[in-house]
Order: sequence, then structure tokens, then C-alpha cells
Amino acid sequence: MKRFLILCVICFLVHSCARVGSPVGGPKDTLAPRFLSSNIDTTRINVKKDIHELRLDFDEYVTLKDINKNLIISPPIKNITRILPSNIANKFILIQWKDTLQANTTYNFNFGNSIVDNNESNILRYFNFAFSTGDKLDDLYISGEVKDALDTKKKAATTTENKLVVGLYQVKDTMDYKKKPYYITKVDEDGYYELNYLTPGKYKIIAFDDENGNSMYDPGKEKVGFQKDPINLEKSISGLNLKVYPSRKAVKYVEMKEIAGGILMTFEGNPEEVKVQSLNEKLKDIKITHNPKSDSVRIWFDAVKDDIGQTANEKLVFTHDKGPKKDSAYSVSLFYKYNKKNTMDVFSDNDGTSIAPKADLKLASNYIIDKIDPSKWTLRAKGDSLTTLPFTAKISETNPYQIHVQSDFTMGKSYELTVPKETVSSFYAKNTQSKRFDFDVAKIDQFGSVEFSISNAPAASYWIQMIDSSDKIAYQKYLTGDKVKFDILKPGEYIVRILVDNNGNKYWDEADFANDVFAEDAYIFHKKVIVRGLWETREEWDLKDTRTLDSPKSTTETPAAPASTSAPSSVPETPASASTTTTTVQPKLKKEFKSGNAVLTPAK
Repeated sequence: MKRFLILCVICFLVHSCARVGSPVGGPKDTLAPRFLSSNIDTTRINVKKDIHELRLDFDEYVTLKDINKNLIISPPIKNITRILPSNIANKFILIQWKDTLQANTTYNFNFGNSIVDNNESNILRYFNFAFSTGDKLDDLYISGEVKDALDTKKKAATTTENKLVVGLYQVKDTMDYKKKPYYITKVDEDGYYELNYLTPGKYKIIAFDDENGNSMYDPGKEKVGFQKDPINLEKSISGLNLKVYPSRKAVKYVEMKEIAGGILMTFEGNPEEVKVQSLNEKLKDIKITHNPKSDSVRIWFDAVKDDIGQTANEKLVFTHDKGPKKDSAYSVSLFYKYNKKNTMDVFSDNDGTSIAPKADLKLASNYIIDKIDPSKWTLRAKGDSLTTLPFTAKISETNPYQIHVQSDFTMGKSYELTVPKETVSSFYAKNTQSKRFDFDVAKIDQFGSVEFSISNAPAASYWIQMIDSSDKIAYQKYLTGDKVKFDILKPGEYIVRILVDNNGNKYWDEADFANDVFAEDAYIFHKKVIVRGLWETREEWDLKDTRTLDSPKSTTETPAAPASTSAPSSVPETPASASTTTTTVQPKLKKEFKSGNAVLTPAK
């Protein structure tokens, strides 16, 4: 009995001990690290030029996150030899270098968002430390915003890293833009930038998308924005805003490869014109095709007739004129082997098996089309094998690989077009198979329309483009004037963009920083256009309106419902674009109504 009582007491004591509970933690640390001191005097002036390190002390252990991407030193200091902490957290940051500093110069170390505490990763945002080798700390600044002129994506809650930077080059007799800017800073997630601790003087300002993180602008690879006139910096400047545009690539040969019907020669930089010649004894009969400002040159020939690459690889040599020196020929070669599978073919080039009302049936080929013989083709309505329908066919004026077939197609009906073999010809080949194309014509109630009234419209011709949810140009027009009507559009949400052809060369030209050439003008409508079946939307667009997709004044409401008794309007097919805001209305509504700045009208 005593043993039993002793055992109960022991169990009670153990159980009581077990119920003491786990310790309760304190509040979560949400504070960023706090800077305490440095190895440089608190005045931060008259620092010796032969100093070779900077030490910064903090009130807690810190680590450096993506320091190579975040740290920007202005003016640049070369030969950085050591940065701590690297792997283990410290209560200090140490940067060491070999260079001797410049006299009477203010240096600024911008750490971006790289400094975080070791426990909770709280960020010490955009921490700067500056000192001067002269008797004063320069305190001028330039600030503003940078935006991507052609960005059609709204900012998401979680965005990718902003790689935009802004830099200043000192204006001198000879300026080397292939080097890092004298001053440089990162642009934050909201598009804001600040260049601090600047010395008075003349500067050339540049903003660019530093994709490779080397703090140098790479033409043709990175977007760029700039001002043509130098900045005479005597006092601080606020609100100096910039837009970045795609940059122009230098013309450069890339490669050659075998394609159906011949050889494809590609270039960077979209050359205006390319002269190509064959240096092959067996290959004298060739055709060269190249559209101005295209990166592709096609060399067509009859490999079977000329016995080129029929049994083994055969070396072919050509010349082009797009090298470093003008009026010079540059030889390029490839080993060519004829591919018997690359015969000429014809296929449907429509979006699915249906075509829109009033639209053409589009066919395409893998070869450039030189001639067609539509007199041997037949068009019939599905289910009627006895009656042939009249039609016309022609090679597209803008795309020599495409054929447009026109007829009095009836909405809601199905058709079949037969194209016999050898009725579509290229320079040295014909289509090798007969094809039948089955298609139907959609009903008008599946489509809507959009009309724009544009204030401050460009004086020059321009493209107005409708971009769908997959970032593809669904529709576009090239025109002049302040009225644009897009008919027979597929329902959906679209972003509208205008690209101005300022120089009239029918190509939208990119920016060229080295030669002080701006990109041609571009505008993006500040809201999405919503196209609805049987509805015509009218939009007012002032090109001086500074609103953007990220900061529109109006908000999108519930989509409007069309009147159920409305009859479809008969309109020709055209490209769509623009954004519209709508409100819910009763199906009985037959008159036009306004929603935001858009006017919606049921089709009649």
C-alpha cells in the first residue's frame, strides 16, 4: 500500500512538471536595422584620397541581399576587392577597394534594398552613405519618375524586380557612353528615382532598363530614355520625368540556315536594304526577297534542278553588304542539305474554322507566292455538290505568303474551297497536294465595334493597335485623322496603343541614344476597352491625357447587357482597340447611354 501511494505521488509531481508550459515569445521584430557609425569622421568631409575601405556599423546583425544588383557607387569606384558580410551575418558592413579616390569629389554609396536584419529580414530601404574628399559635401539632387512608354501591363501586388536605372554623364568634348555613368541610381518599384549628392555642372541624363545588371547601357538590348539637351545643374531639380522606349540595334549579320525553298539569312538592326550575291558556280539562278526594315533575307533557288545538296552537304557561299565598312562585301557560308519534306504547301490562315462576316477567307503558304490560278479552284456551299459559287482570289498586297479569297458569303452558312495541286506557284515550286478547306461564316451577333474620337491627334500617319489578353496585336490600322472606327470585333478586353510614324517610313523607329534620336511617339489608352456582341462603343481619347492603366480616374463596373430585341448592324470588318467602362442596364434599353467616358449603343 505504501508503494502504491509513493507511486501516485511521483506521477502527480511528474505531471505537474509537464504542465509548466512552453515559454511565451515577445512581439515580432518589425524594425529595420539602425545605422550607428562609420570609420569616417562624422563630418564626412576632407576624407583622404588614399582611403581604401568603408565600414558601417549597425545596432543588430545584418546580411546583404543581392548586393551586386543593389549596390551603386557614384561616381564609380573600380577594383572592389571585398564586401562583408558575405555568408555569415555581422553587425557591420565592410567594403574594400584598390583605387585611389578623386580629389574634391563626393562619393555616394546607395545600397538599395540589400541591407536586411538577420532574424526577420526587415529591409533598411534605400540606405545611402556619402562622404567627400573635399571640404564640402555636395548636396544637389535630381528626382522624378521613369515609366515604360509601351508597358501594357498593370502593376500586380507582387511584381518582378524593377531593373530601371537613371544615370548622369559629365558633358565633355569626348563622351564615352560605353562606360558607366558618372552618377547612377536605381528606380524604385513605383517608378521614382533620386540622384543625390551631385556636384554642380553639365550632365547628360539617361534612363535605361539594366537587364544584365552591369550599370551600362547596352544599345538594342535595353530600353532607353533621355533628354537631348544637357542639364546645367546649378540647383536641385524635382519632377524630371523620363519615358523609356525600345532601343535601336546596330545592323549586324547573325546567321544563315536552310528553309523550305532556299536559305534564310538573318540580321540584327532591321536593315533598310541588303545586297546579296551568290559565289557558287552551280547556283546562278536565284531570287532574293527582303522587306525594308525586316531582319530576314530569303534566298530562293531550285535545289533539285541545280543539283544542290541532293546527296550530301554542300558548301554554299554568299556575300552581303552589312558589315563595319560601307560599300564592302562580306562572305558568309553554310553547309546545305536539301530536305525533301520541305515541299510547297498551302494551308488555312484563319483564326479557327470560322471567318467573321464580310471577311475574306485567308490561305497561306510556306513559300513566297508568285502566281495563282484560281480559275481551277471551286467554291461550294456545304451540302450542295452541284452548284459552284463565284469568288475572286488575289495575293495579299502586304504579305506575299498569303492569299485572300472573297465572295458573297452568307452569315451562318458553311462552305468548302478546293485548291488543286500546281495552282499556287512560287519562283521555283508549286503546291504539291490538292487541298479542301472547310469553313463557316460567323453570325454578326458574335461581334461588336469601337469608335474613337481622338483629340490632339498626330499630324503624321499612325498605327492604332488592339492588344488582346495574350499580349498579341489582334487588330490594327494605319491611318491619319482624328476618327477611327473598328467594326466586327471579337468580344473581349483589349488594350489600345497608338504608334506614330513621324518620319513616314511605315516603320516605327526605336530610340538611338548615341545619336540623340528619340523613338517615335507612342500612346496607350488609360483603360481597357471591353467589346461586346451587338454593341458599338464610342470613346473620347485626348492624347495629352496623362492618365495610365495603373492610375485611371474611373473604374470598371459591371458590363452592360445589350437589348435582346436589337437587330445586328451590317458593318465591314476592321481592327479593334481601346478600353471602355460600362454599367448594367436593363435589356429593354434601346437608346445610347454613357458609362464613364464611353458611349454604348445597341446595334440596330
